[in-house]
Formats: sequence, structure tokens, C-alpha cells
Amino acid sequence: MDYQISQADTLEKMGEFWGAHDFTDFDTDAPDAEFTISCAVPVEVDLLASVEKQARLRGLRVETLVNLWLQQKLTEQAQPVAA
Repeated sequence: MDYQISQADTLEKMGEFWGAHDFTDFDTDAPDAEFTISCAVPVEVDLLASVEKQARLRGLRVETLVNLWLQQKLTEQAQPVAA
């Protein structure tokens, strides 16, 4: 089925159409999409190798260990400093 919602015959007209409309206006039977948002943070090669080793020793994925450690550090930082 060759179905175009915009009925545009040029990219410019298509851009104008979608600039003025939202897909949800036409979403009648489209299935819900599930996705995970992720990001990349550059890590020094030697540091990453050390983290990978620690993850293997603990039987964890690198991503899991990094998230655990970051959460730990943030929890520590949120604690008031003793005077």
C-alpha cells in the first residue's frame, strides 16, 4: 500500500505539511512503539578496561556496574558533610 498522509508531491510541501501537523492527529491504528533512550559518554581507554575487569569479576554488565557506581557516588554527595 502506497499511502502518504501529507499527499505532498515535493519535499518542500511535505515539510510544510508536517510543520503544521502532528502525527498523532493521524494515528488511528499505528502500534505503540517502545524504545530505550541511551547516551554515550567518552571514557578513557585504560579506565574502561579497569571497569570492564571489575564488571566481569562481579558477573555484571559494564553498564550495570557504571550505573551502580554513579548512583552510589551521587548518594554520597547528597549526604551532608559532618562539621
